[in-house]
Amino acid sequence: MRLLALGHELHTHPAMDKIPQLKDVVFIVTSQAENFETGESTQANFEFDNSFARELEGCYLPWEAEKVSEPRLLMFNCELAAELGLDAAALVSSLGAEIFSGNRVPNGAKPLAQAYAGHQFGQFSPKLGDGRALLLGEIKDTCGKRHDIQLKGSGRTPFSRNGDGKAALGPVLREYLVSEAMNALGVPTTRALAAVTTGDQVFRETALPGAVLTRIAASHLRVGTFQFFAARGETEIVRQLADYAIARHYPAARDADKPYLEFFTAVAQAQALLVAEWMSIGFIHGVMNTDNTTISGETIDYGPCAFMDVYDPDTVFSSIDLRGRYAYANQPSILTWNLARLAETLITLVDPNQDRALELLTVGAKEVSGMFVDAWLARMRLKIGLNSPEDNDVKLINRLLEAMHQGKADFTLTFRRLSDVLRGNGTSVRTLFEDPAVFDAWESDWRVRLSREKVSARDCADSMDQVNPIYIPRNHKVEEVLAAAVNHGNISEFQDMLSVVTRPFDEVNGQETYAEPGDKTAVPFRTFCGT
Repeated sequence: MRLLALGHELHTHPAMDKIPQLKDVVFIVTSQAENFETGESTQANFEFDNSFARELEGCYLPWEAEKVSEPRLLMFNCELAAELGLDAAALVSSLGAEIFSGNRVPNGAKPLAQAYAGHQFGQFSPKLGDGRALLLGEIKDTCGKRHDIQLKGSGRTPFSRNGDGKAALGPVLREYLVSEAMNALGVPTTRALAAVTTGDQVFRETALPGAVLTRIAASHLRVGTFQFFAARGETEIVRQLADYAIARHYPAARDADKPYLEFFTAVAQAQALLVAEWMSIGFIHGVMNTDNTTISGETIDYGPCAFMDVYDPDTVFSSIDLRGRYAYANQPSILTWNLARLAETLITLVDPNQDRALELLTVGAKEVSGMFVDAWLARMRLKIGLNSPEDNDVKLINRLLEAMHQGKADFTLTFRRLSDVLRGNGTSVRTLFEDPAVFDAWESDWRVRLSREKVSARDCADSMDQVNPIYIPRNHKVEEVLAAAVNHGNISEFQDMLSVVTRPFDEVNGQETYAEPGDKTAVPFRTFCGT
């Protein structure tokens, strides 16, 4: 494998989560849509069309989920089910619990574990794959768009290595909550369709209640999928993967002079847009390995993720990221590094002349950082009320970030409360800074820049509130609702938080605690992989 000279290397090691046994979980259906009566049905028509299984034999292993003892449907996303054209009334039942736990294979499904490799914290692992997940199949939604339906936490597969392939309830609910919040924030992401408790325990540092998440994705193709076969010199399978990905995600690339180079550029653009979205909302993925870098440009895998409270570019939450490889400020450079790894897998496809192919892909990989900057700057302009570009805007934005860092201001609330300034209340944002003078100096220059926008202060403030959320999954609140669900079988607090963070731009009286950061402590907040 020829390496493109881009990016950097850092290294580290793993840790685990801790939550006690759950008893008597309350059966709750979650949705912003209507609740359906629980009922029985012998059919649930998914209308599977399994193109991955049909067209990419050799890229997966057929497999079935391990049976669980007592599946119970804890959460079901009726809104998403409606978008997918699924019969929610049939699935909000014991039948749904059987399907989403893996106990029953629905008609037309072809369960399989996908093969992929990946660079994990900069170190290449040639054989990873779905060690605790199964792709049930693909369906087309009501608009004709194809989606994967995947079970996560459904037991061991041939890729499990030393793992048990299962998931604990806490991490399943975390992914459910954060992925749905990300969708509401407008960030490309996998979605959560259902969460099922299994009635079984999983063992980490202690015994934990088991659960299975049903995840929806545009696809589960990853940079690591291409790496798996490129590392084995199986060029023809890499070509098949690329052709499949082009047809599924980037059909315009087929007509380009160099379709595989155009494919790379399209993936790079999608990933650059994605990471720009992360940066604009203070999101830290926590484990940007190449096996977690999707070809579709969706956020995937929410184990050690978290949102910043106080702005600090060096923020790291993941307990296993000991050297800060995936710190907030490093995410753009890791984006470039990961895409360079994808480029390596495409060398033999891009041009018959290997040197020429390497030259073209190196140029393309170097353009990724520019794609990111353009996408980030566009989002950050909107966050401070700017619609027309000026050359010095990047300096103005960076000066605000520097002031926030110096003043130890909350990332989300600072941007949200900028609109208050335009409505005549500058106090609410100034109180976020330890020394408000650093904000005052920036504000005067910001007002001068806004004066050239020729938009009323009211209209500008309203537009800013449409891009600056008031509610995000605050880390301390996430931990509170997960503890209530897992320790006490109380899912209502989780559902309350879900309803708030899935309407992140709409301020609601009485929900102030969801907008506030946690208390400052000497012990930094830490996240775990949640396997």
